[in-house]
Amino acid sequence: MTGLYELVWRVLHALLCLHRTLTYWLRVRFGTWNWIWRRCCRAASAAVLAPLGFTLRKTRAVGRNRRQHRHPRGGPGAAAAHPRLRWRADGRSLEKLPVHMGLLITEEEQETSYSDIASLVVWCMAVGISYISVYDHQGIFKRNNSRLMDEILKQQQELLGLDCSKYSTEFANSNDKDDQVLNCQSAVKVLSPEDGKADIVRAAQEFCELVAQQQKKSTDLDVHMLDSLLSSNGFPDPDVVLKFGPLESTLGFLPWQLRLTEIISLPSHLNIRYEDFFSALRQYAACEQRLGK
Repeated sequence: MTGLYELVWRVLHALLCLHRTLTYWLRVRFGTWNWIWRRCCRAASAAVLAPLGFTLRKTRAVGRNRRQHRHPRGGPGAAAAHPRLRWRADGRSLEKLPVHMGLLITEEEQETSYSDIASLVVWCMAVGISYISVYDHQGIFKRNNSRLMDEILKQQQELLGLDCSKYSTEFANSNDKDDQVLNCQSAVKVLSPEDGKADIVRAAQEFCELVAQQQKKSTDLDVHMLDSLLSSNGFPDPDVVLKFGPLESTLGFLPWQLRLTEIISLPSHLNIRYEDFFSALRQYAACEQRLGK
């Protein structure tokens, strides 16, 4: 009986060892296959998703390149988005900026454009010019001064946007007692042929009154005296005049004040571009630099 028990015990022990061995082998075997399976799945996922990721990266890179091509830093795209910043920077880049610019239109009445003249005035303001005179020999703009004023205010809103308040304007006419003043940084005067003659007549009358009051002698009249009498209206002499049209004449535009003025001729004020306007300013600055002013 004891021998039978010992035999059963040995069989059970052998089965237990076999169970342990089989369990260990299966664990190792299936663990290895599980690791291999996971590696295969990862490789397959990478093979499937890699082209998609490359395509997305390529698309994003192309988008960035297109944006940089359209709007490079500091290039035309940025200037187009914020033209007023470009105008301000252009004004600062010049060696010398005129204080008073005259706009002389010699073209016929049917060729005048209020919007183009208003754009020129606003560009003058944007680059930092303090005084602007608008003159035509037929007196069209002076007769329609309110229309031109409205167009300038409109162009301020369109071209300068939210910055228009920084470029407020005074509209002053020598024979208009009810001028509109808007906390000005730039002053605009609309002139006609009568203004140049009227200024000289007024200066002569003032000098005659000074002589009659014995404050001056008739022999005191010279270039400097006449200059001081003509400059009493607060507008300095023009530094530069942009003449628009084919005529080689100033047509009576402030005959006394133009004696030292640089005159730059342009074909027409119609559809004038900012590049042409700023090119004239560069020409003026280069001329002043050559003269050592």
